Amino acid sequence: MTIPVLYEDNHIVVIEKPVNLPVQEDQTGDRDVLSQLKEDVKQRYNKPGNVYIGMIHRLDRPVGGVMVFARTSKAASRLSDAVRRHAFDKEYLAVVRGKPVHKAGRLENYLLKDTDKNQVYVKKEGTPGAKQAVLEYQVQEQQKNLALLEVNLMTGRPHQIRVQLSHAGMPIYGDQKYGSHVNQPGEQIALWSHRLTFVHPVKKEEMTFVSSPPAEFPWSQFHRLREETI
Repeated sequence: MTIPVLYEDNHIVVIEKPVNLPVQEDQTGDRDVLSQLKEDVKQRYNKPGNVYIGMIHRLDRPVGGVMVFARTSKAASRLSDAVRRHAFDKEYLAVVRGKPVHKAGRLENYLLKDTDKNQVYVKKEGTPGAKQAVLEYQVQEQQKNLALLEVNLMTGRPHQIRVQLSHAGMPIYGDQKYGSHVNQPGEQIALWSHRLTFVHPVKKEEMTFVSSPPAEFPWSQFHRLREETI
């Protein structure tokens, strides 16, 4: 099992998703998180037949960090409802290029996804198919021409953080899709699912799980992250 498990009970499993691993099977046919979790549960608990693992939210393939999956359909339904009610808090860390003009802000855009190109575009309000996307950010630290941002999602649109930050003049370090004008091929995207907070679907207790990005460039340039890894 190559996926670190942060917490597990009969209802949920919380993991730290490795970078460059798809959450679910895609056209590449590469090993994915969902399949590995099912196989792991099946082997560890010697379960016959198919194993249920419910996906509650997604992370883009190149992005790593904390995720929660449901181990029962009841848990999946309740967690998915929490997502719809915006009672499922997701906090990300991102390293962006340049020096943000504002120390904190709220970005509101309308995003349209081209499924054939797997590309998302910012469009005018009222554009057919475009969906509202909202996030809030705070600059945590500035180091030369890189800034560490804490990002909180109000909505969960495909590629949302990447598209909105790039549109606002803050492309994420290493993002080849939405920051190719400032990033070099081979650079790993510096976007990380840092903290999840939600109410346990059965125990009804609020739970928070944290995952810190790897101690490597560009994350290693920031004092806050160096302190977290000590």
